[in-house]
Amino acid sequence: MNNQQIADNLELLADLMEFTGANPFRLKAYRNGARAIREYPTALKTLVESGSDLAEIEGVGKSVGEKSEELIKTGTLKQLEEILTTVPRTVLDLLRVPKLGPKKAATLFSELGIENLEQLRAACESKKVRELAGFGEKTEAAILAGIATAAAANQRIYWSKADQIVEQLRAHFATCSAVEQIEFAGSYRRGKETVGDLDILVTSSSPEKVMDCFASMDGIASVIARGETKMSIRSADELQIDLRVVPNESFGAALQYFTGSKEHNVILRGRAKSMGLKVNEWGVFRIDGDEEIRIAGKTEPEVYQSLGLKWMEPEIREGRSEIEWAESGQLPELIELTDIKGDLHMHTVATDGTATIEGMAAAARARGLEYIAITDHSKRVSMANGLTAERLLAQWKEIDAINARSEDSFRILKGIECDILENGEMDLPDDVLAQADWVIGSLHYGQAQPRQQITARILQAIENPHVDMIGHPTGRLLNKRDPYDVDMEAVFKAAKAFNKKLELNASPKRLDLHEIHLQMAKSYGIPIVINTDAHRTEGLNDMKYGIKQARRGTLTKSDVVNTRSLSEWLGG
Repeated sequence: MNNQQIADNLELLADLMEFTGANPFRLKAYRNGARAIREYPTALKTLVESGSDLAEIEGVGKSVGEKSEELIKTGTLKQLEEILTTVPRTVLDLLRVPKLGPKKAATLFSELGIENLEQLRAACESKKVRELAGFGEKTEAAILAGIATAAAANQRIYWSKADQIVEQLRAHFATCSAVEQIEFAGSYRRGKETVGDLDILVTSSSPEKVMDCFASMDGIASVIARGETKMSIRSADELQIDLRVVPNESFGAALQYFTGSKEHNVILRGRAKSMGLKVNEWGVFRIDGDEEIRIAGKTEPEVYQSLGLKWMEPEIREGRSEIEWAESGQLPELIELTDIKGDLHMHTVATDGTATIEGMAAAARARGLEYIAITDHSKRVSMANGLTAERLLAQWKEIDAINARSEDSFRILKGIECDILENGEMDLPDDVLAQADWVIGSLHYGQAQPRQQITARILQAIENPHVDMIGHPTGRLLNKRDPYDVDMEAVFKAAKAFNKKLELNASPKRLDLHEIHLQMAKSYGIPIVINTDAHRTEGLNDMKYGIKQARRGTLTKSDVVNTRSLSEWLGG
Protein backbone atom coordinates (compact mmCIF):
# COMPACT_ATOMS: atom_id res chain seq x y z
CA MET A 1 0.00 0.00 0.00
CA ASN A 2 1.37 3.43 -0.93
CA ASN A 3 1.13 6.57 1.20
CA GLN A 4 -1.92 7.91 -0.61
CA GLN A 5 -3.86 4.68 -0.12
CA ILE A 6 -2.92 4.59 3.57
CA ALA A 7 -4.13 8.17 3.98
CA ASP A 8 -7.38 7.37 2.14
CA ASN A 9 -8.08 4.46 4.50
CA LEU A 10 -7.39 6.57 7.57
CA GLU A 11 -9.70 9.32 6.35
CA LEU A 12 -12.42 6.78 5.59
CA LEU A 13 -12.03 5.37 9.10
CA ALA A 14 -12.33 8.86 10.60
CA ASP A 15 -15.46 9.61 8.52
CA LEU A 16 -17.18 6.42 9.58
CA MET A 17 -16.15 6.88 13.21
CA GLU A 18 -17.58 10.41 13.13
CA PHE A 19 -20.83 8.95 11.88
CA THR A 20 -20.92 6.60 14.86
CA GLY A 21 -20.26 9.41 17.35
CA ALA A 22 -16.59 8.72 18.15
CA ASN A 23 -14.38 11.00 20.23
CA PRO A 24 -13.67 14.15 18.14
CA PHE A 25 -10.06 14.34 19.36
CA ARG A 26 -9.41 10.85 18.00
CA LEU A 27 -11.00 11.81 14.68
CA LYS A 28 -8.77 14.86 14.47
CA ALA A 29 -5.71 12.71 15.18
CA TYR A 30 -6.59 10.33 12.34
CA ARG A 31 -7.24 13.17 9.89
CA ASN A 32 -4.07 15.03 10.83
CA GLY A 33 -2.14 11.78 10.52
CA ALA A 34 -3.64 11.14 7.10
CA ARG A 35 -2.57 14.61 5.93
CA ALA A 36 0.95 14.08 7.24
CA ILE A 37 1.23 10.69 5.51
CA ARG A 38 -0.21 11.99 2.24
CA GLU A 39 2.49 14.66 2.11
CA TYR A 40 5.37 12.57 3.50
CA PRO A 41 8.14 12.30 0.86
CA THR A 42 9.25 8.72 1.72
CA ALA A 43 7.15 5.59 1.19
CA LEU A 44 5.99 4.33 4.59
CA LYS A 45 6.33 0.79 3.28
CA THR A 46 10.09 1.36 2.95
CA LEU A 47 10.29 2.64 6.53
CA VAL A 48 8.39 -0.36 7.88
CA GLU A 49 10.64 -2.76 5.99
CA SER A 50 13.68 -1.07 7.51
CA GLY A 51 12.26 -1.34 11.04
CA SER A 52 11.64 2.40 11.51
CA ASP A 53 8.97 3.59 13.94
CA LEU A 54 6.23 5.41 12.01
CA ALA A 55 5.10 7.13 15.20
CA GLU A 56 8.21 9.30 15.01
CA ILE A 57 6.94 11.03 11.86
CA GLU A 58 5.66 14.50 12.73
CA GLY A 59 1.86 14.50 12.88
CA VAL A 60 1.50 10.70 12.92
CA GLY A 61 1.78 9.44 16.49
CA LYS A 62 1.45 5.95 17.97
CA SER A 63 -2.13 5.02 17.03
CA VAL A 64 -1.94 6.27 13.43
CA GLY A 65 1.50 4.69 13.08
CA GLU A 66 0.20 1.31 14.21
CA LYS A 67 -2.76 1.44 11.84
CA SER A 68 -0.52 2.46 8.95
CA GLU A 69 1.75 -0.49 9.65
CA GLU A 70 -1.28 -2.79 9.77
CA LEU A 71 -2.38 -1.53 6.35
CA ILE A 72 1.10 -2.03 4.91
CA LYS A 73 1.45 -5.57 6.25
CA THR A 74 -2.09 -6.86 5.69
CA GLY A 75 -3.66 -4.57 3.10
CA THR A 76 -6.68 -4.04 5.36
CA LEU A 77 -7.62 -2.34 8.61
CA LYS A 78 -9.46 -4.54 11.09
CA GLN A 79 -11.25 -1.66 12.81
CA LEU A 80 -12.45 -0.31 9.47
CA GLU A 81 -13.73 -3.70 8.35
CA GLU A 82 -15.60 -4.12 11.64
CA ILE A 83 -17.36 -0.76 11.27
CA LEU A 84 -18.32 -1.55 7.67
CA THR A 85 -20.16 -4.67 8.84
CA THR A 86 -22.68 -2.45 10.64
CA VAL A 87 -22.46 0.89 8.80
CA PRO A 88 -22.54 0.80 4.96
CA ARG A 89 -20.00 2.97 3.17
CA THR A 90 -22.81 4.75 1.30
CA VAL A 91 -23.91 6.57 4.47
CA LEU A 92 -20.91 8.84 4.00
CA ASP A 93 -22.83 10.41 1.13
CA LEU A 94 -25.25 11.76 3.74
CA LEU A 95 -22.43 13.68 5.42
CA ARG A 96 -21.87 15.62 2.18
CA VAL A 97 -25.33 17.17 2.39
CA PRO A 98 -24.90 20.76 3.68
CA LYS A 99 -26.10 21.24 7.28
CA LEU A 100 -26.58 17.51 7.79
CA GLY A 101 -24.01 16.65 10.44
CA PRO A 102 -22.98 13.22 11.76
CA LYS A 103 -25.60 13.16 14.55
CA LYS A 104 -28.53 13.89 12.27
CA ALA A 105 -27.17 11.50 9.62
CA ALA A 106 -26.90 8.77 12.25
CA THR A 107 -30.51 9.45 13.28
CA LEU A 108 -31.68 9.09 9.68
CA PHE A 109 -29.81 5.80 9.40
CA SER A 110 -31.04 4.35 12.69
CA GLU A 111 -34.62 5.66 12.62
CA LEU A 112 -35.50 5.48 8.92
CA GLY A 113 -32.87 3.07 7.61
CA ILE A 114 -31.57 5.66 5.14
CA GLU A 115 -28.27 4.51 3.61
CA ASN A 116 -27.89 6.68 0.50
CA LEU A 117 -28.95 9.91 -1.19
CA GLU A 118 -31.76 8.31 -3.20
CA GLN A 119 -33.39 7.00 -0.02
CA LEU A 120 -32.86 10.39 1.64
CA ARG A 121 -34.56 12.23 -1.23
CA ALA A 122 -37.52 9.82 -1.10
CA ALA A 123 -37.86 10.26 2.68
CA CYS A 124 -37.83 14.07 2.34
CA GLU A 125 -40.34 14.06 -0.50
CA SER A 126 -42.66 11.78 1.47
CA LYS A 127 -42.30 14.16 4.47
CA LYS A 128 -40.97 11.46 6.79
CA VAL A 129 -37.83 13.37 7.82
CA ARG A 130 -39.72 16.27 9.40
CA GLU A 131 -41.38 13.82 11.81
CA LEU A 132 -38.06 12.93 13.48
CA ALA A 133 -37.08 14.67 16.72
CA GLY A 134 -34.73 17.58 16.07
CA PHE A 135 -35.57 17.96 12.38
CA GLY A 136 -38.79 19.73 11.38
CA GLU A 137 -40.13 21.09 8.12
CA LYS A 138 -37.40 23.71 7.53
CA THR A 139 -34.60 21.20 8.14
CA GLU A 140 -36.25 18.74 5.79
CA ALA A 141 -36.47 21.40 3.06
CA ALA A 142 -32.81 22.38 3.58
CA ILE A 143 -31.73 18.74 3.35
CA LEU A 144 -33.72 18.22 0.16
CA ALA A 145 -32.14 21.33 -1.38
CA GLY A 146 -28.65 20.14 -0.43
CA ILE A 147 -28.89 16.67 -1.96
CA ALA A 148 -27.78 18.01 -5.36
CA THR A 149 -24.58 19.37 -3.79
CA ALA A 150 -23.88 15.99 -2.18
CA ALA A 151 -24.58 14.15 -5.44
CA ALA A 152 -22.13 16.39 -7.30
CA ALA A 153 -19.49 15.64 -4.66
CA ASN A 154 -19.83 11.95 -5.53
CA GLN A 155 -19.12 12.62 -9.18
CA ARG A 156 -16.17 15.01 -8.97
CA ILE A 157 -13.02 15.18 -6.86
CA TYR A 158 -10.86 18.16 -5.91
CA TRP A 159 -8.24 19.12 -8.50
CA SER A 160 -5.67 18.67 -5.74
CA LYS A 161 -6.73 15.03 -5.30
CA ALA A 162 -6.62 14.48 -9.05
CA ASP A 163 -3.13 15.98 -9.08
CA GLN A 164 -1.97 13.44 -6.49
CA ILE A 165 -3.39 10.61 -8.60
CA VAL A 166 -1.68 12.02 -11.69
CA GLU A 167 1.67 12.04 -9.89
CA GLN A 168 1.17 8.39 -8.93
CA LEU A 169 0.29 7.55 -12.53
CA ARG A 170 3.34 9.40 -13.86
CA ALA A 171 5.58 7.48 -11.47
CA HIS A 172 3.95 4.18 -12.45
CA PHE A 173 4.25 4.76 -16.21
CA ALA A 174 7.85 5.93 -15.79
CA THR A 175 8.69 2.27 -15.17
CA CYS A 176 7.30 1.29 -18.58
CA SER A 177 9.92 1.49 -21.34
CA ALA A 178 7.19 1.23 -23.99
CA VAL A 179 5.89 4.73 -23.12
CA GLU A 180 7.44 7.33 -25.42
CA GLN A 181 5.32 10.41 -24.58
CA ILE A 182 2.67 10.82 -21.89
CA GLU A 183 0.36 13.71 -21.00
CA PHE A 184 -2.83 14.16 -19.02
CA ALA A 185 -5.67 16.02 -20.71
CA GLY A 186 -9.26 16.98 -19.93
CA SER A 187 -10.48 19.19 -17.11
CA TYR A 188 -7.43 18.21 -15.06
CA ARG A 189 -5.08 19.86 -17.54
CA ARG A 190 -7.29 22.94 -17.72
CA GLY A 191 -7.10 23.21 -13.92
CA LYS A 192 -10.82 22.93 -13.19
CA GLU A 193 -11.36 23.12 -9.44
CA THR A 194 -13.02 19.69 -9.49
CA VAL A 195 -12.37 16.79 -11.85
CA GLY A 196 -14.80 14.09 -12.98
CA ASP A 197 -12.36 11.71 -14.68
CA LEU A 198 -8.80 11.54 -16.01
CA ASP A 199 -7.63 11.25 -19.63
CA ILE A 200 -4.17 9.87 -20.35
CA LEU A 201 -2.57 10.19 -23.79
CA VAL A 202 0.46 8.10 -24.71
CA THR A 203 2.53 7.48 -27.81
CA SER A 204 4.11 4.06 -28.13
CA SER A 205 5.09 1.50 -30.74
CA SER A 206 3.87 -1.21 -28.30
CA PRO A 207 0.35 -0.26 -27.16
CA GLU A 208 -0.27 -3.67 -25.62
CA LYS A 209 2.70 -3.27 -23.27
CA VAL A 210 1.44 0.17 -22.24
CA MET A 211 -1.97 -1.20 -21.37
CA ASP A 212 -0.43 -4.15 -19.53
CA CYS A 213 1.48 -1.61 -17.47
CA PHE A 214 -1.73 0.31 -16.82
CA ALA A 215 -3.49 -2.88 -15.73
CA SER A 216 -0.69 -3.66 -13.24
CA MET A 217 -1.17 -0.41 -11.33
CA ASP A 218 -2.18 -0.57 -7.67
CA GLY A 219 -5.63 0.68 -6.71
CA ILE A 220 -7.65 -0.53 -9.71
CA ALA A 221 -11.16 -1.58 -8.70
CA SER A 222 -12.20 -2.81 -12.14
CA VAL A 223 -11.32 -2.71 -15.83
CA ILE A 224 -14.25 -1.12 -17.65
CA ALA A 225 -13.02 -1.81 -21.18
CA ARG A 226 -9.86 -2.72 -23.06
CA GLY A 227 -9.23 -2.55 -26.79
CA GLU A 228 -6.18 -2.36 -29.04
CA THR A 229 -5.37 1.27 -28.26
CA LYS A 230 -7.90 2.27 -25.58
CA MET A 231 -8.43 1.17 -22.01
CA SER A 232 -10.65 2.43 -19.20
CA ILE A 233 -10.45 1.51 -15.53
CA ARG A 234 -12.26 2.51 -12.37
CA SER A 235 -10.02 3.21 -9.42
CA ALA A 236 -10.68 2.26 -5.82
CA ASP A 237 -11.71 5.91 -5.38
CA GLU A 238 -14.48 5.40 -7.99
CA LEU A 239 -12.63 7.62 -10.47
CA GLN A 240 -12.72 6.62 -14.13
CA ILE A 241 -9.33 6.83 -15.85
CA ASP A 242 -9.16 6.54 -19.65
CA LEU A 243 -5.96 5.67 -21.51
CA ARG A 244 -5.47 6.24 -25.24
CA VAL A 245 -2.40 5.25 -27.23
CA VAL A 246 -2.22 7.56 -30.24
CA PRO A 247 0.12 7.80 -33.26
CA ASN A 248 3.10 10.08 -32.84
CA GLU A 249 1.94 12.28 -35.73
CA SER A 250 -1.40 12.83 -33.94
CA PHE A 251 -0.19 13.39 -30.39
CA GLY A 252 -0.51 17.20 -30.42
CA ALA A 253 -3.93 17.09 -32.06
CA ALA A 254 -5.18 14.49 -29.58
CA LEU A 255 -3.80 16.49 -26.66
CA GLN A 256 -5.58 19.63 -27.90
CA TYR A 257 -8.82 17.78 -28.61
CA PHE A 258 -9.06 15.88 -25.33
CA THR A 259 -7.95 18.87 -23.26
CA GLY A 260 -10.99 20.84 -24.46
CA SER A 261 -13.04 22.57 -23.35
CA LYS A 262 -16.01 21.61 -25.50
CA GLU A 263 -16.80 25.30 -26.08
CA HIS A 264 -13.20 26.04 -27.07
CA ASN A 265 -13.12 23.13 -29.50
CA VAL A 266 -16.42 24.15 -31.14
CA ILE A 267 -14.91 27.54 -31.92
CA LEU A 268 -11.75 25.93 -33.34
CA ARG A 269 -13.75 23.58 -35.57
CA GLY A 270 -15.78 26.48 -36.90
CA ARG A 271 -12.61 28.46 -37.56
CA ALA A 272 -11.03 25.50 -39.35
CA LYS A 273 -14.11 25.03 -41.55
CA SER A 274 -14.03 28.69 -42.59
CA MET A 275 -10.40 28.17 -43.69
CA GLY A 276 -11.15 25.06 -45.72
CA LEU A 277 -9.65 22.87 -43.02
CA LYS A 278 -10.79 20.09 -40.73
CA VAL A 279 -9.51 19.63 -37.18
CA ASN A 280 -10.05 16.58 -34.96
CA GLU A 281 -8.12 14.32 -32.57
CA TRP A 282 -6.07 12.91 -35.46
CA GLY A 283 -4.75 16.19 -36.81
CA VAL A 284 -5.48 19.23 -38.95
CA PHE A 285 -6.37 18.43 -42.55
CA ARG A 286 -6.74 20.52 -45.70
CA ILE A 287 -9.83 19.58 -47.66
CA ASP A 288 -9.10 19.12 -51.36
CA GLY A 289 -12.22 17.71 -52.98
CA ASP A 290 -12.70 14.28 -51.49
CA GLU A 291 -9.12 14.19 -50.25
CA GLU A 292 -7.95 15.19 -46.75
CA ILE A 293 -4.28 16.21 -46.55
CA ARG A 294 -2.69 16.31 -43.06
CA ILE A 295 -0.94 19.63 -42.41
CA ALA A 296 -0.46 19.50 -38.62
CA GLY A 297 -0.99 17.34 -35.57
CA LYS A 298 2.33 16.26 -34.08
CA THR A 299 2.45 19.06 -31.51
CA GLU A 300 -0.13 21.39 -29.99
CA PRO A 301 1.62 24.61 -31.11
CA GLU A 302 1.55 23.50 -34.74
CA VAL A 303 -2.16 22.69 -34.46
CA TYR A 304 -2.90 26.24 -33.35
CA GLN A 305 -0.40 27.72 -35.81
CA SER A 306 -2.13 25.96 -38.71
CA LEU A 307 -5.31 27.80 -37.66
CA GLY A 308 -3.55 31.16 -37.56
CA LEU A 309 -3.42 31.27 -33.76
CA LYS A 310 -0.78 31.41 -31.09
CA TRP A 311 -0.65 28.51 -28.65
CA MET A 312 -2.59 29.33 -25.49
CA GLU A 313 -2.35 28.04 -21.92
CA PRO A 314 -4.80 25.18 -21.19
CA GLU A 315 -6.30 27.00 -18.19
CA ILE A 316 -7.92 29.68 -20.35
CA ARG A 317 -9.40 27.37 -23.03
CA GLU A 318 -13.02 27.86 -22.02
CA GLY A 319 -14.49 29.47 -25.13
CA ARG A 320 -14.52 32.99 -23.69
CA SER A 321 -12.03 35.53 -25.06
CA GLU A 322 -8.94 33.38 -25.62
CA ILE A 323 -9.35 33.09 -29.40
CA GLU A 324 -9.56 36.88 -29.84
CA TRP A 325 -6.50 37.31 -27.62
CA ALA A 326 -4.55 34.72 -29.62
CA GLU A 327 -5.54 36.43 -32.89
CA SER A 328 -4.47 39.87 -31.72
CA GLY A 329 -1.32 38.86 -29.85
CA GLN A 330 -2.83 39.86 -26.50
CA LEU A 331 -2.70 36.56 -24.66
CA PRO A 332 -2.04 37.24 -20.95
CA GLU A 333 1.26 36.07 -19.49
CA LEU A 334 -0.29 34.05 -16.68
CA ILE A 335 1.07 34.07 -13.16
CA GLU A 336 3.53 31.34 -12.10
CA LEU A 337 4.17 29.81 -8.67
CA THR A 338 7.70 31.23 -8.72
CA ASP A 339 6.24 34.76 -8.87
CA ILE A 340 4.93 34.54 -5.28
CA LYS A 341 7.02 36.30 -2.62
CA GLY A 342 4.77 36.17 0.43
CA ASP A 343 1.80 34.48 2.09
CA LEU A 344 -0.60 36.67 4.05
CA HIS A 345 -3.06 34.26 5.68
CA MET A 346 -2.02 31.49 8.08
CA HIS A 347 -2.72 30.17 11.56
CA THR A 348 -0.63 28.96 14.49
CA VAL A 349 -1.01 26.97 17.70
CA ALA A 350 -2.41 30.13 19.29
CA THR A 351 -5.75 29.22 17.67
CA ASP A 352 -6.40 26.21 15.42
CA GLY A 353 -3.00 25.77 13.77
CA THR A 354 -0.43 23.08 14.52
CA ALA A 355 2.83 25.06 14.32
CA THR A 356 4.37 27.99 16.18
CA ILE A 357 5.03 31.41 14.67
CA GLU A 358 8.69 30.51 14.21
CA GLY A 359 7.72 27.14 12.73
CA MET A 360 5.54 28.77 10.09
CA ALA A 361 8.26 31.32 9.36
CA ALA A 362 10.90 28.61 8.92
CA ALA A 363 8.64 26.69 6.56
CA ALA A 364 8.00 29.85 4.53
CA ARG A 365 11.72 30.60 4.33
CA ALA A 366 12.34 27.04 3.12
CA ARG A 367 9.91 27.69 0.28
CA GLY A 368 11.75 30.83 -0.77
CA LEU A 369 9.22 33.35 0.55
CA GLU A 370 10.32 36.80 1.70
CA TYR A 371 7.50 37.56 4.14
CA ILE A 372 4.39 36.15 5.80
CA ALA A 373 1.55 37.44 7.94
CA ILE A 374 0.42 35.55 11.01
CA THR A 375 -3.37 35.85 10.99
CA ASP A 376 -4.91 33.77 13.74
CA HIS A 377 -8.66 33.87 14.35
CA SER A 378 -10.32 36.54 16.48
CA LYS A 379 -12.33 35.71 19.59
CA ARG A 380 -15.69 35.15 17.82
CA VAL A 381 -14.33 31.86 16.48
CA SER A 382 -14.46 30.27 19.89
CA MET A 383 -14.21 26.71 18.56
CA ALA A 384 -10.72 27.63 17.34
CA ASN A 385 -9.76 29.38 20.59
CA GLY A 386 -9.90 32.76 18.84
CA LEU A 387 -7.75 35.56 20.19
CA THR A 388 -8.97 38.24 22.54
CA ALA A 389 -7.46 41.69 22.21
CA GLU A 390 -5.07 40.95 25.09
CA ARG A 391 -3.83 37.68 23.62
CA LEU A 392 -3.47 39.24 20.18
CA LEU A 393 -1.36 42.14 21.47
CA ALA A 394 0.83 39.65 23.32
CA GLN A 395 1.29 37.68 20.11
CA TRP A 396 2.28 40.82 18.24
CA LYS A 397 4.94 41.54 20.88
CA GLU A 398 6.28 38.04 20.27
CA ILE A 399 6.39 38.72 16.52
CA ASP A 400 8.29 41.97 17.13
CA ALA A 401 10.83 40.05 19.18
CA ILE A 402 11.23 37.36 16.51
CA ASN A 403 11.72 39.97 13.80
CA ALA A 404 14.29 41.77 15.96
CA ARG A 405 16.29 38.54 16.31
CA SER A 406 16.19 37.82 12.58
CA GLU A 407 19.54 37.89 10.80
CA ASP A 408 18.08 38.28 7.31
CA SER A 409 15.47 40.45 5.58
CA PHE A 410 12.62 37.94 6.07
CA ARG A 411 9.75 39.63 7.86
CA ILE A 412 6.71 38.45 9.78
CA LEU A 413 3.76 40.82 9.65
CA LYS A 414 1.51 41.27 12.67
CA GLY A 415 -1.90 40.24 11.41
CA ILE A 416 -5.32 38.97 12.40
CA GLU A 417 -8.22 37.25 10.65
CA CYS A 418 -10.90 39.34 12.27
CA ASP A 419 -14.46 38.13 12.07
CA ILE A 420 -17.15 40.28 10.49
CA LEU A 421 -19.90 39.88 13.06
CA GLU A 422 -23.55 39.25 12.25
CA ASN A 423 -24.33 42.97 12.72
CA GLY A 424 -21.47 44.01 10.40
CA GLU A 425 -19.11 45.22 13.13
CA MET A 426 -15.58 43.90 13.45
CA ASP A 427 -14.82 41.38 16.19
CA LEU A 428 -12.04 43.50 17.72
CA PRO A 429 -11.89 47.23 18.57
CA ASP A 430 -10.55 49.69 16.03
CA ASP A 431 -7.81 50.85 18.39
CA VAL A 432 -6.45 47.28 18.39
CA LEU A 433 -6.80 46.77 14.64
CA ALA A 434 -5.01 50.07 14.08
CA GLN A 435 -1.84 48.51 15.52
CA ALA A 436 -1.80 45.66 12.99
CA ASP A 437 0.32 45.40 9.87
CA TRP A 438 -2.35 43.37 8.11
CA VAL A 439 -6.05 42.82 8.85
CA ILE A 440 -8.24 40.27 7.09
CA GLY A 441 -11.99 40.68 7.41
CA SER A 442 -13.71 37.30 7.19
CA LEU A 443 -17.24 36.04 7.60
CA HIS A 444 -17.62 32.71 9.43
CA TYR A 445 -21.04 32.97 11.08
CA GLY A 446 -24.51 33.96 9.94
CA GLN A 447 -23.85 32.67 6.44
CA ALA A 448 -27.53 31.90 5.87
CA GLN A 449 -28.55 35.54 6.24
CA PRO A 450 -30.40 37.17 3.31
CA ARG A 451 -28.42 38.58 0.38
CA GLN A 452 -28.89 42.19 1.43
CA GLN A 453 -27.67 41.53 4.96
CA ILE A 454 -24.63 39.45 3.92
CA THR A 455 -23.64 42.09 1.39
CA ALA A 456 -24.07 44.93 3.89
CA ARG A 457 -21.79 43.15 6.38
CA ILE A 458 -19.00 42.76 3.84
CA LEU A 459 -19.39 46.34 2.60
CA GLN A 460 -19.19 47.62 6.17
CA ALA A 461 -15.93 45.71 6.65
CA ILE A 462 -14.55 47.11 3.39
CA GLU A 463 -15.33 50.62 4.58
CA ASN A 464 -13.48 50.06 7.87
CA PRO A 465 -10.17 51.93 7.50
CA HIS A 466 -8.21 49.19 9.30
CA VAL A 467 -9.33 46.24 7.15
CA ASP A 468 -6.88 45.49 4.34
CA MET A 469 -8.48 42.51 2.65
CA ILE A 470 -11.65 40.40 2.60
CA GLY A 471 -10.83 36.73 3.15
CA HIS A 472 -12.49 33.88 1.20
CA PRO A 473 -15.12 36.37 0.00
CA THR A 474 -17.97 33.97 -0.89
CA GLY A 475 -17.47 31.40 1.85
CA ARG A 476 -17.91 28.40 -0.40
CA LEU A 477 -16.54 24.93 0.35
CA LEU A 478 -16.30 22.86 -2.81
CA ASN A 479 -18.50 19.76 -2.87
CA LYS A 480 -19.77 20.70 0.58
CA ARG A 481 -21.18 24.21 0.92
CA ASP A 482 -22.49 26.63 -1.67
CA PRO A 483 -21.38 30.29 -1.60
CA TYR A 484 -23.42 32.52 0.63
CA ASP A 485 -25.81 34.83 -1.18
CA VAL A 486 -23.81 38.01 -1.73
CA ASP A 487 -23.92 40.78 -4.34
CA MET A 488 -20.38 40.42 -5.68
CA GLU A 489 -20.71 43.37 -8.04
CA ALA A 490 -21.42 45.60 -5.05
CA VAL A 491 -18.39 44.08 -3.30
CA PHE A 492 -16.17 44.78 -6.32
CA LYS A 493 -17.34 48.38 -6.54
CA ALA A 494 -16.74 48.98 -2.83
CA ALA A 495 -13.32 47.33 -2.92
CA LYS A 496 -12.35 49.57 -5.80
CA ALA A 497 -13.71 52.70 -4.13
CA PHE A 498 -11.94 52.04 -0.81
CA ASN A 499 -8.76 50.59 -2.34
CA LYS A 500 -9.15 47.24 -0.63
CA LYS A 501 -7.82 43.84 -1.64
CA LEU A 502 -9.68 40.57 -2.14
CA GLU A 503 -8.36 37.13 -1.37
CA LEU A 504 -7.99 34.11 -3.57
CA ASN A 505 -7.91 31.44 -0.88
CA ALA A 506 -5.68 28.63 -2.17
CA SER A 507 -7.10 25.89 0.05
CA PRO A 508 -8.18 23.18 -2.42
CA LYS A 509 -11.49 22.95 -0.56
CA ARG A 510 -12.19 26.65 -1.10
CA LEU A 511 -10.47 28.17 -4.17
CA ASP A 512 -12.42 31.27 -3.32
CA LEU A 513 -12.68 33.48 -5.41
CA HIS A 514 -14.19 31.60 -8.37
CA GLU A 515 -12.47 32.07 -11.74
CA ILE A 516 -15.27 34.27 -13.11
CA HIS A 517 -15.11 36.48 -10.01
CA LEU A 518 -11.36 36.76 -10.50
CA GLN A 519 -11.87 37.96 -14.04
CA MET A 520 -14.45 40.47 -12.83
CA ALA A 521 -12.13 41.70 -10.07
CA LYS A 522 -9.38 42.11 -12.65
CA SER A 523 -11.68 44.18 -14.84
CA TYR A 524 -12.29 46.49 -11.87
CA GLY A 525 -8.56 46.75 -11.19
CA ILE A 526 -8.89 45.22 -7.71
CA PRO A 527 -5.65 43.78 -6.30
CA ILE A 528 -5.83 40.05 -5.52
CA VAL A 529 -3.85 38.31 -2.78
CA ILE A 530 -3.29 34.57 -3.16
CA ASN A 531 -3.00 32.99 0.30
CA THR A 532 -2.83 29.43 1.57
CA ASP A 533 -4.82 29.91 4.81
CA ALA A 534 -2.36 27.30 6.12
CA HIS A 535 -3.07 25.70 9.49
CA ARG A 536 0.15 23.66 9.45
CA THR A 537 3.53 24.03 7.76
CA GLU A 538 2.62 21.59 4.98
CA GLY A 539 -0.39 23.75 4.17
CA LEU A 540 1.95 26.31 2.63
CA ASN A 541 2.23 23.89 -0.30
CA ASP A 542 -1.38 24.72 -1.19
CA MET A 543 -0.15 27.87 -2.91
CA LYS A 544 0.12 25.92 -6.17
CA TYR A 545 -3.64 25.30 -6.14
CA GLY A 546 -4.27 29.01 -5.77
CA ILE A 547 -1.92 29.70 -8.67
CA LYS A 548 -3.80 27.21 -10.84
CA GLN A 549 -7.09 28.95 -9.99
CA ALA A 550 -5.52 32.37 -10.62
CA ARG A 551 -4.42 31.25 -14.06
CA ARG A 552 -7.98 30.17 -14.85
CA GLY A 553 -9.01 33.66 -13.78
CA THR A 554 -6.48 35.07 -16.33
CA LEU A 555 -4.43 36.73 -13.58
CA THR A 556 -0.91 37.89 -14.36
CA LYS A 557 1.91 38.70 -11.99
CA SER A 558 0.91 42.36 -11.94
CA ASP A 559 -2.66 41.51 -10.82
CA VAL A 560 -1.47 39.85 -7.60
CA VAL A 561 -0.22 41.82 -4.61
CA ASN A 562 2.03 39.19 -3.07
CA THR A 563 4.18 38.83 -6.17
CA ARG A 564 5.75 42.12 -5.09
CA SER A 565 8.38 42.73 -2.46
CA LEU A 566 7.07 43.96 0.87
CA SER A 567 8.38 47.48 0.34
CA GLU A 568 6.55 47.69 -3.00
CA TRP A 569 3.06 47.27 -1.59
CA LEU A 570 2.96 47.62 2.20
CA GLY A 571 0.70 50.49 3.02
CA GLY A 572 -0.38 50.83 -0.59
